[in-house]
Amino acid sequence: MKEKIKQLLEDALPLVDMDSDFLFAELDSLGVTTILMLLSAEYGITLEATDATPRNLKNLDSIVAMVERKLQQS
Repeated sequence: MKEKIKQLLEDALPLVDMDSDFLFAELDSLGVTTILMLLSAEYGITLEATDATPRNLKNLDSIVAMVERKLQQS
């Protein structure tokens, strides 16, 4: 799942370093929105503005963990 998410996000946001440990700091509001929309569509989960926290978007691992949590909740 991690590699699939990484590829999906790299395709959509080629200027963002998805391997960064401080990914949230590299994102603007459009980048955050893009990530939430792509993951919602790809995995059939509901991601809202409240999910766009520095903790959830800190790095690729935290994004994967957020998706896994949402999948378990649905």
